[in-house]
Amino acid sequence: MLDCILKNEAELVRLRRDIHAHPELGNCEERTSALVAERLERAGLRVRRAAGTGIIASLRGERSGRTLVLRADMDCLPLTERTGLPYASERAGLMHACGHDIHTAALVGCAEALAQRCGELCGEVRFVFQPDEEGDGGAARLVAEGCMDGADAVFGYHVDPHIAPGRVGIRYGKFYAASNPFDVTVRGRAAHAAQPEAGVDAIYAAATAVAALHELRSRESAAGEKCIISIGTIGGGTGRNIICGECSFSGVIRTLGAEARARIVREAEETVKKAASLAGASADWRVTEGYGGIVNDDGAVDIVRAAAEKALGREKVELIAEPLMTTEDFGCYGERAPCCFFHVGAGGSEPLHSPRFAPDESAIAVAASVLTQAALDFCSEN
Repeated sequence: MLDCILKNEAELVRLRRDIHAHPELGNCEERTSALVAERLERAGLRVRRAAGTGIIASLRGERSGRTLVLRADMDCLPLTERTGLPYASERAGLMHACGHDIHTAALVGCAEALAQRCGELCGEVRFVFQPDEEGDGGAARLVAEGCMDGADAVFGYHVDPHIAPGRVGIRYGKFYAASNPFDVTVRGRAAHAAQPEAGVDAIYAAATAVAALHELRSRESAAGEKCIISIGTIGGGTGRNIICGECSFSGVIRTLGAEARARIVREAEETVKKAASLAGASADWRVTEGYGGIVNDDGAVDIVRAAAEKALGREKVELIAEPLMTTEDFGCYGERAPCCFFHVGAGGSEPLHSPRFAPDESAIAVAASVLTQAALDFCSEN
């Protein structure tokens, strides 16, 4: 790893533990944002607030060149911590169970390291500290406030408990899924349960539509298109002796890539409406665009992969074989410039979002070293 990161590792761990002990939900990251801004300003970066509690900081080299954006998220989860660590959350019902405290500390370390080597940079490195990744998504608001203006590439990462500490995981192409939450209201006609022929059973029609969606998912998966259509809620009816006149259900469609997203969302709507119609009912379909997914650019991945091999050693870099069906709003940045999102090993026996999630803190120095080396390589004279 880079010597400048290793020399500062203990201080970065202290920063991470401070943030961990004082977690803040999306759009409430006032204390975290203040800590980050103070460190960046002390290092000589230009800092401005954006998207409420977000930060966009800039470090310019002595010569002109390309612009690279590096991003970390800062918010926590509404979860009660059960790690028993001495620096565990001091705020009831709040916890950094997704590693954003590590993401933030690592990007601060990267910024401080690059500030010491500013003379080697050609162009600009822009550091984005994002609020609200776990909620409604702060990425789009930061993009609207100019964080990606003129950017030539954007890099980011996430800790991964499935990868051993000291290692990084790289993936080319489709990586994270896009999400489309949907709500369906099926309308039939209420009637006495003893005279079902006088009504249209909305519960039966909704059940038929749900089954048809599962068949659609199976058909897409059999064709090699990885997708998930999950139903999370369903409800209807007012009495056991009444044919239900209205039934609603909701869920999420997760797909990989823009083409599959548009096609499967369209097919899901057609499937629901057709199934309801065959049962004699009608269906109102409402779908919203969640996070857009992450599709890594091959050239950007090559840069990060080479930087990781240089910083850690080739044996510490592994390829991630399969895309993930989880979501991340980093893809919003990737829609504006070639992107690379990668994983950093955090080890441990607990998964992300667990109240016992306790990542290996070596991930801070590993991530900071890879990001720093990638920035030096991207914004070099050659």
